[in-house]
Amino acid sequence: MPFAADAVALAPAHAFVAPVTTGWKTITLRPGDTVWDLALRHHTTPAQIVAKNRLADGGRMVHPGQRLLVPGTAAGSSAPSKPATAGRPSSAPAGSPASSTPSSSLSSSQRVYTVVRGDTLYGIAGRYKVSLTKLMSANGLRGSSILRIGQRVVVPGTGAPSGTKPGTSTPTRPTPPKPAPSRPTTPTTWPDATKATVAQSKARLAATAVPSRTQTAAMIRATALRHGVDPRLALAVGWRESSWNQRSVSYVNALGVMQVMPTSGIWASQLAGRTLDLYDAQDNITAGVLILRSLQSQADSREQAVGAYYQGLYSVRKNGMFTSTKAYVASVLELAKTM
Repeated sequence: MPFAADAVALAPAHAFVAPVTTGWKTITLRPGDTVWDLALRHHTTPAQIVAKNRLADGGRMVHPGQRLLVPGTAAGSSAPSKPATAGRPSSAPAGSPASSTPSSSLSSSQRVYTVVRGDTLYGIAGRYKVSLTKLMSANGLRGSSILRIGQRVVVPGTGAPSGTKPGTSTPTRPTPPKPAPSRPTTPTTWPDATKATVAQSKARLAATAVPSRTQTAAMIRATALRHGVDPRLALAVGWRESSWNQRSVSYVNALGVMQVMPTSGIWASQLAGRTLDLYDAQDNITAGVLILRSLQSQADSREQAVGAYYQGLYSVRKNGMFTSTKAYVASVLELAKTM
């Protein structure tokens, strides 16, 4: 379950691909959409969307069904914008072979990736299973850096992209996950007030319609892809936390599919730019995915990000991973291989 104590110190990093625009068009927000997602999807920046639509509070509170103006792109245009000059990666027109980068400048554990339309730092890091922090460091980039189509990005310590077999570009066929490990029993010394709150949460969810596990898995995958998180990792976290059960409530009142604490839900709402209802399956999944994305952007490794989801990033860095956290990380990463 994600810990809200990290919310004060963490803020998500974002990278945007600059477009060739031909005016603006109106779109309708879908569940889970944020100003950040619109900026990524339509190759612009949050500031431009906020300014164009005169959104209050920096666009933090948008909602499904709301209609907003976003940039259009030149129909059929594949010409890249002018490559960025900042940072280490050299730039080349879209589709240029990565081999044009001198191999002498790369270690045997690195490769060069050429940015295409729609790419983000989040997506590249997730695809090659590397820490976003390490990816930015290897390229002299910041979270606010704008990726340009055709820009070449050094990816440290990589093999085949996530979800593919070595030497292929076809995703591996997922297999059914193993049952999630049983969760700890409720401590007998837990405060009565917390026990009462847990009982109320269980009653509320019992009276709420929830999706099936198959539907939940599809929702997790779609939400993770929308927010630039490896869907296999998000699916694994969701299965480890609740076995994809929206009615799951822990003894500390962590709620739903992603087992989000109410205080963490406030953090997630800030990341989403709107108030998230943790009792709603889609909002609960969105909260967990956004928190996982934020942790990945700050953690030193994929393992540390997963551990931070369970223990809290501040605690992991200060105290190291607890024994239970190490078991949690190993379980999640093993599950991710089966998704």
